[in-house]
Formats: sequence, C-alpha cells, structure tokens
Amino acid sequence: MTTGSTGSTDGTTGTTGTGGDALESLVAPPGPRGVAVVTGGSAGLGRAIVRRLAQDGWDVAVLARGRDGLSGAVADVAALGRRALAVPTDVADHAQVERAAAAVEDRLGPVDLWVNNAMTGVFGTFLEVEPEDYERATSVTYLGFVNGTRSALRRMVPRDRGTVVQVGSSLAYRGIPAQSAYCGAKHAMVGMTESVVAELLGAGSHVRVCMVHMPALNTPQFDWLKNLLPDRAQPVPPIYQPEVGAEAVAHVARHPRRSMWVGTSTAYTILGNRFAAPLLDRYLARNGISGQQVPGEAKPDLGPNLYASVPGDRGAHGAFDDRARDRSLQVWADRNRGVLAGAAAAAGTATALAVGLLRRR
Repeated sequence: MTTGSTGSTDGTTGTTGTGGDALESLVAPPGPRGVAVVTGGSAGLGRAIVRRLAQDGWDVAVLARGRDGLSGAVADVAALGRRALAVPTDVADHAQVERAAAAVEDRLGPVDLWVNNAMTGVFGTFLEVEPEDYERATSVTYLGFVNGTRSALRRMVPRDRGTVVQVGSSLAYRGIPAQSAYCGAKHAMVGMTESVVAELLGAGSHVRVCMVHMPALNTPQFDWLKNLLPDRAQPVPPIYQPEVGAEAVAHVARHPRRSMWVGTSTAYTILGNRFAAPLLDRYLARNGISGQQVPGEAKPDLGPNLYASVPGDRGAHGAFDDRARDRSLQVWADRNRGVLAGAAAAAGTATALAVGLLRRR
C-alpha cells in the first residue's frame, strides 16, 4: 500500500483540489461494504471509527484539519487492506464540506455511509468564554453536523439509499457546567436530526439518519481543547476507550436504528435528566466543575485546537488509559438484543415446562 500526495493521475495515488492536497491510498479493490466518510477522523473517537470501519470492509474517506493525523488515518486504513482518502477540511465551512464530498465520490465512488463526528469546545464557565470562541465551538460542533448531513443527503436522497450517523453524547440531553458551548451544540444536533428524520419519513425515503450517544471517552481532546479551568481537564468517570464508541458506530452502520446509547453512564444521565433534573442540577452545581479537572495537575502545553489543528499524529487514545474501560456490558447487550430475547424466551419456556411437570407430580 502507498500513501501520500504524489501528484500522479493513474487512479492509484495522487491529489485532489479541495482546499488542500488530499492524501490517498487507492491500491486495493473497492470494499465490500462501500464508501464511508468520517468527519473529525484524524484523532480520538473519529480515528477509532475510521479503523473500525476499515476492519468491517468499508473504504474510508477522512475529513479533518490536521494533516499529520490525516496521514496517519490513511496509513491505518491502507494497512487494513482498504482504500483511503483524506481531505483537509474545516467542517464549519459548508463550501469546503461540499467540495470534499464531491472529491470523495470522484475518487472512491458513491458515499454509502457518512459519520458526523468532528467537534471542538472550550472548558470554562459561560461568562468566561469569549463570544468568538463560543461561536467557533458552535460552528464546528453543530454546524459541522449540519454541513455534513446536507452534503451526504444531497447525494443519498436521489439514490434512495445510504446512512448518516450522528455522533452524539449523553450531554446532548443533560448540560453540565464548564461545557455550555459543547452541550448546546449537541442538544441542537438532536433537534436538527429529529427534524430531518421526520422529513425523510414523510418523503418515503429509504435513507436513514441515526444517532449514537457517547459516554466519557479517553481521547486527546482533553489535552487540546481550550481550557480556562485552573487544572488539567479530564473526562468525567466512568471513562471508556474510544474503541467502545467506535464499535457502536460500526454496529449502527450495519444495522441502522434511530438512536443508540453507549455505556450505562449515558443511560443513567439521559434517564436521570428525564425524571430527576432538579436533583442533577444541584449535584452538578456542587461537583460538575471539580469533576472535570485533575487536581493540582498542570495543563499540557499543546495549545488549543479551536482555530487551528494541533501538530502531530495524536492517534485515538488520550492520557487516561490506566482508568479507561475497554468494553461495555450495556453495549454488548444492546448489540445482542436478539440473542438475549431468544435466551429469555427459552428460559421462560423451560420454566413453564418445569412448573407444568411439578404440577403433574
């Protein structure tokens, strides 16, 4: 497999003009599952999703800003024997996203799966965050989803096939202190997606738009999001490895559904906010900000990625490997509902037979 921008025009490797040279590895034959696009796929959860989809047989296009991470993502996909295309893209710019989508279909073929994952944010209380930073975080984390969904549906709807997966969060249903920009954007993503789903159903479309809501994940974002808090930022425990979230996205790509929750903490947060929001308000007022910091630990000197990408290939994992869980029983149960239902039915039948035999005796 080859990677890099070589400028060749033989259909194997080369460049495309989409606001920056694209990195390609197109040596393998088309993947059996089709073509997938992942925004924010150069690092963190997005990088784990890129790898997992390639393992599943997808050809993968990656849209992100950081060229080092894009190069690493292309190499990951190529190493798994699938075709790759990485297009430098700022998802907050709808024109860049549209050009990137056109480049993907030109180089890889029709897009069958589009995963909106790109995000950024600011750790700080609402009045501390500058208006420009708030707008930027909202533009990437919310309008990036809007722009990606629009470009995907413009291509999928006329073909009457395809799936869009929105990477949501437990914070799409429950806002927490020091992350109002991110929480607001995720809430907005849910409302936008519900509107789009209803429109597609009304039109009789077979295109699916799904949401996968994540728990706290061990990703590099906690070291490069702009941090106005006194200490180093951390995910609120329990923490899961990004591969847990990536597995859920891959499952929904294979078996589209309206929504999926990842991790028991996500279920507890969403359900708790439905039935006990005032109690959560008071709990988060006491613990919400301190729980997102490592006491006394200095902030990493990477610089924020709010307006420009952080140099280097950071991969999928953050700094919390020693505390992160690499599996979720809740996700396993959700993915195997048919097996569990069958087991429950078999257990019920066996119990009924046993009761019947005892009565006869």
